[in-house]
Order: sequence, then C-alpha cells, then structure tokens
Amino acid sequence: MTAYTSSRLQPRVLVPPLTAAGNAALVLGASLFIALIAHVRVALPFTPVPITGQTFAVLLVAAALGKRRGTAAVLAYLAEGVAGLPVFAAGGGAAYLLGPTGGYLLGFVPAAWLVGEFAERGGDRRLTTAWLGFLLGEAAIYALGAPWLGFFVGFRKALALGVLPFLLGDALKAIAAGLLLPALWRLRR
Repeated sequence: MTAYTSSRLQPRVLVPPLTAAGNAALVLGASLFIALIAHVRVALPFTPVPITGQTFAVLLVAAALGKRRGTAAVLAYLAEGVAGLPVFAAGGGAAYLLGPTGGYLLGFVPAAWLVGEFAERGGDRRLTTAWLGFLLGEAAIYALGAPWLGFFVGFRKALALGVLPFLLGDALKAIAAGLLLPALWRLRR
C-alpha cells in the first residue's frame, strides 16, 4: 500500500503507512485503543447488548489507518478478546464472541474495511461525506449483529433489542467521528 496518491502527493489516510515494524506497533496500539474505549459502557436492563464506545473507536481507527491496517487492528482486538484478555466491554474470552453480542463484534471487521476504504478515497475529509462513511460502517455492524442476536432472542425481538434502541446513539457516534476526522485533517495540514 502506498502512502500517497500519485497525482497530488497527498496522504490517502490520516496516518500514512510506516515501516513494517511501525505499522505493526500502530495496529497493536489501535487495538488497545479500541479495548480502552470499549470499557465506556452503559448496560441497558432490557437487552443483552450494551451501549459502548467500541463502535466509535472502530470507526476512528479505520478512518485514520485505512482499510488494511484498520481491519488488522480490529482483528487483533478480537484475537486479544478471544485469548481471554479483558478487552471486550464486559470482559474477555471466546464466549463473548459466541454469545448474543458476538455478531456485533464480528461486524467490526467489515465495518473497518468499509470505513477504511471510504477514508482512502478521501471520504473522511468533510463532515457530510465522513458521516455517510461512518453510517455505512454502523450498518455493517448491524447487518451481522442483529441476525446473530436473533439466534438467541428470536428474529422478531432482535430489532427491538439490538437495533432500534441504538440508532440514535450510533448516529451521534457517527456525527462525532464525522466532526473529528475532518478537524484532524485540518490540524495535520
């Protein structure tokens, strides 16, 4: 992956590619950032799905690092959790990935790829386009998370328990990320 477009010599993502060791450290650091923000958690009494900062962190990491390194950071985060490290919102272990919220966690992978691709094409540089890219990422998370939850609570209940209560909050996370990334690009210049 090249750090610059050939025509204008501008960075394709906020954090351009580094050496192999630098990229590995960046991916690990980004996975730990997701883990840290995952612990910003609000449990809702009526659903097994909590409100967390994970989605916000995944969106930011993917936009800042691009599709390959952003997705690698998410995969590292999931591997850390499956290995038993307490990186998920409520702990760690394979049971979290196999439980009712596992589909949302797995949805982080295509979300990171989509948001990273969107950012590499310059979509993260203006509020309106950044917001749309982040909403696409949120949609990818729901596309895997809600059906997975449906296996545990029934497909009719999955929308009521795993999508509808979170739409406003996720829209606000997308707006916040959409405000932050263009501002960071301005600072970078």
